[in-house]
Amino acid sequence: MNYLEVYKEYKESSISGRYITLKHIEPLMEKYSPEVIGKSVLGKPIYKLQLGTGKIKILMWSQMHGNESTTTKALFDFINLLHSKSDLSKKLLKDFSFCMLPMLNPDGAELYTRENANGIDLNRDAQNLSQPESVLLRKTFTEFKPLYCYNLHDQRTIYGVGQTNNPATVSFLAPAYNENRDVNNVRVLAMSIIIAMNKVLQQFIPNQVGRFDDSFNLNCVGDTFQYLNVPTILFEAGHYPYDYEREITRKYIFIALVSGIQYFYENDIVLNKNEDYLKIPQNNVDFYDFVYKNVKINYDDNEKIINFAAQFKEVLNKGKISFEAEIVQIDNLENHFGHVEIDAKGGTYHDDKDNFPKIDAKANFSLGDIKIVNGNIG
Repeated sequence: MNYLEVYKEYKESSISGRYITLKHIEPLMEKYSPEVIGKSVLGKPIYKLQLGTGKIKILMWSQMHGNESTTTKALFDFINLLHSKSDLSKKLLKDFSFCMLPMLNPDGAELYTRENANGIDLNRDAQNLSQPESVLLRKTFTEFKPLYCYNLHDQRTIYGVGQTNNPATVSFLAPAYNENRDVNNVRVLAMSIIIAMNKVLQQFIPNQVGRFDDSFNLNCVGDTFQYLNVPTILFEAGHYPYDYEREITRKYIFIALVSGIQYFYENDIVLNKNEDYLKIPQNNVDFYDFVYKNVKINYDDNEKIINFAAQFKEVLNKGKISFEAEIVQIDNLENHFGHVEIDAKGGTYHDDKDNFPKIDAKANFSLGDIKIVNGNIG
């Protein structure tokens, strides 16, 4: 299959960027006659779209965290494929039943927050079920009786692949079902699909696929569903170089969705060894958006060479997300990388205040003759 051509054909062009709200997706949902299964804390509708008549039942939900929109975009690309009446879509709809909640947290999406309107992380509410959105997800899970669950998320730019200097553009997890993180047949099923998706993604983003930490927390939805004996896969849409709008990453999430589902047609789905899953390097927190090296400063009337780092802060401003770089770390950058690394080559640090980098300060300064504006060379 030519995954790139399939993506190009079915990409939903009406939604893009990082700020995806209910207003953006409702015109799309209306085309597909969705069901409103309930409302959010602030009374916004939560939509369910069910497609297909097959025996293999997959439950997918996205934007459980309101500021994690990349997988929502990819999900609508996938929905376009399912509605295309192509040979592939006919085959998928015959063999699969898909139940999708494209935006579980519409209040958080509008506010661009991880939590819902009550300030609760829905992905830590799987046991308490204290929020209406959590209750609706569990009710959908119970009624649909999925054979597999896809838990769709974004991850921050801080994650790299293992000990390499490669960003974790896409990461996966087959969540643990107990404290010992044992591997049973349920986890093996989830691992097998991840192995298949990783194999395909390596053709497009070699060494940029990570494995998320599997520390057990029954309050997390994925861990709970795995505990309830339904193979569950966590998708994490991460950073691709210079792709802060996550439009390139979106493509690879789509490819992962299609390639993973294609894999169900293989006969050896449970025969893969979990060692292949463990060979996927684990995510590591080792990236900053910007790293500045060999910077000269005057400290206590002495010249000193330091390194420091800046990170983008995502700010909602008039319906758009702006990326505002702030200094977050001075020295102690061993085993860390920058998505952008700038070598000052001994250039002296200057700003409009104290001529010394300070934590939380805006990343606007000069390094000798190099002018830095909002983190990057201006």
